[in-house]
Amino acid sequence: MAGLSGLVTGCTPAAPVAAAPLCRWVGASVERGHRLRDLVSVRSGTLAAPAVQRRARVLVLGGGVAGLSALRSLAEAGVDDAQLLELEDSVGGNSRGHTLAGMACPLGAHYLPVPGPAAREVGAWLHDIGLLRSDAAGVHAHERYLCHSPQERLFIDGAWQDGLLPSAEGRPATLAQYRRFAQAVGDAQRTLGFSLPAHRSRWTPEHAALGAQTFAHWLARNGLDDTRLLGYLDYACRDDYGAGIAQVSAWAGLHYFASRHGFHAPGDETAEREPVFTWPEGNAFLIRALAEPLAERLHTGRTVLRVQLQRHGVQVWVHDAAREQIEAWTAETVVLAMPLFIARRLVDGLPPAQADALQAAAAATRYAPWLVANLHLREPLLERVGAPPAWDNVAFAAAGGTATLGYVNARHQALQVDATQSGAQVLTFYQALPESSRAALFHQPAAAWLARLQTEISGLHPDLPHKLVQADLMRWGHAMSIPAPGVHRNVAREALRQVRGRVRFAHADLVGYSVFEEAFTLGTGSVVGLM
Repeated sequence: MAGLSGLVTGCTPAAPVAAAPLCRWVGASVERGHRLRDLVSVRSGTLAAPAVQRRARVLVLGGGVAGLSALRSLAEAGVDDAQLLELEDSVGGNSRGHTLAGMACPLGAHYLPVPGPAAREVGAWLHDIGLLRSDAAGVHAHERYLCHSPQERLFIDGAWQDGLLPSAEGRPATLAQYRRFAQAVGDAQRTLGFSLPAHRSRWTPEHAALGAQTFAHWLARNGLDDTRLLGYLDYACRDDYGAGIAQVSAWAGLHYFASRHGFHAPGDETAEREPVFTWPEGNAFLIRALAEPLAERLHTGRTVLRVQLQRHGVQVWVHDAAREQIEAWTAETVVLAMPLFIARRLVDGLPPAQADALQAAAAATRYAPWLVANLHLREPLLERVGAPPAWDNVAFAAAGGTATLGYVNARHQALQVDATQSGAQVLTFYQALPESSRAALFHQPAAAWLARLQTEISGLHPDLPHKLVQADLMRWGHAMSIPAPGVHRNVAREALRQVRGRVRFAHADLVGYSVFEEAFTLGTGSVVGLM
């Protein structure tokens, strides 16, 4: 019949041309986020009279993990008059989620390692919401929410392999360096001590020496120069910190492994893949669990314009985006659960030592921009040889590059696929960008960034453009602080973390890197003494 059809028409039917995919920015409001920068008159004291006056005993500014954790602690302690203001229309910070084509997917952080004993506040809360349980045999994670197998795979040498550490098969020199690095991490765990949260381990001159040099410098000094090892370590640092081994400190590089699961060379009998919680929507699952009991206390769409410490309280001026009006809040205590570069623009009236500490800490903080791209595909991608599709899928890259960090499959955790999706899926691509890309991230159209992404992954998935239906891109100009040399345990940051006055600080910037356990613990700790 195909041949007959050709004779009748006199030509071969042309292949259908796929419609251009819808491509758009989603998530954070750039305009709202830059309102502060543009309202110069605010700082000169010419702010319009407020349309509304409000009061609260405690006011939390910022609805990320730290802010929600602080508010939760206050609510649990019976502080009824505690409220939270958030810039965006939903809370969650860099743990917010999204829905594309009816499928949940992340806009930022997408997993949480099962916490160790040092993260006791996080552990207690995970028990409260049913993700952990304890009995005489120990602590057990809810298996429904642990990452299903296969968990990770790496594309290298023309094929997919299981796990993210590049294979050392047939490479004795690589294996030897893997073992030497594993030994160095083990020694650091035993002799120095690392924990998560980091402040629960001691800080010695040896830690300070690691914190004063880059990870790349420390690796070179220790003769660790294997391309595969360096590529893997660079990926690990970019994935957790937004910057590679040449930018983060040696303390941060070792902390990544020594505070959690260690590092295990292939063939190590003690090697065990770190269990992680994950959900289709990423850590937005955790945000929902934090936020839902606090819903009546959350005020979204509020741009904080000024925080004025006064003799008997704190005055906060806010712009309400929905009503296009100024609000004035008065509180006994304010918790600044926001990045330091924003806090320093807002606060007036701090004691000189605190004001100096805030300016110094903010000035020393560098931030990694990120691009998160959720791609709706009409059908699964064609597979290359090797390991089957996994939750986390990464292509190997040598250290020092800016390649995408790979993608996660938002449907990997689904117990059953909706039949109406007919094989459709959403893949979430992550890319930690150099700081120099921040301006382009905000000024160039989403389609330009999608084109770059497609070009980069064309060798891995050449069929992706033909199966792409829609691309929802999220831009994070200041996604996370970079733990560069001299940042962690910096005197100014430590001073801010210890402040217990009318204005308090609670944000992962205080430790110089952004992970859930740190932010949650800082939020809880910031309200000690207020209950």
